[in-house]
Amino acid sequence: MPWDAVLGMLESRAYDLFDAESAERRRPPSLKSVTQTRQPGRDDLDERQKSLLDSVIWRMKKAATQARRFIVGGRVQGVGYRIFAQNSAGELGLRGYVRNRRDGRVEVFAMGTAEKLRQFSKELEKGPMMARVTEVNEEPATVDTRYADSFSVEYTV
Repeated sequence: MPWDAVLGMLESRAYDLFDAESAERRRPPSLKSVTQTRQPGRDDLDERQKSLLDSVIWRMKKAATQARRFIVGGRVQGVGYRIFAQNSAGELGLRGYVRNRRDGRVEVFAMGTAEKLRQFSKELEKGPMMARVTEVNEEPATVDTRYADSFSVEYTV
């Protein structure tokens, strides 16, 4: 089962922990007559419960997040490779950066699930139409929170 499906299932289960039905079972007998008639959701939680729930979901997602560094060689500079990598990463929901290197190669740092990173690696091997990719070296990297929100084009190193 893909990690995205597992995380979605766990997220929905976490929200179920705070639904009105289970709250009704935990309510003291004197208050059991007071029930909600509408379907509960995340908005029914108090701030402490929302914070706890968000923390649990964030940790589950972070645990599934991996990071990889790709060094791409060939004719990959001056052909739109960085924009290609940024667009491909955006379509896959990855975060990180891409930048040119002074040695003529392109460095790509990406964070996401293992399956999405595998798909991204295949896209990097193809490259844009004008590129000629001769090598893609992949190595594990540590998750970097500076790039947790987007995939950017960085300056040359």
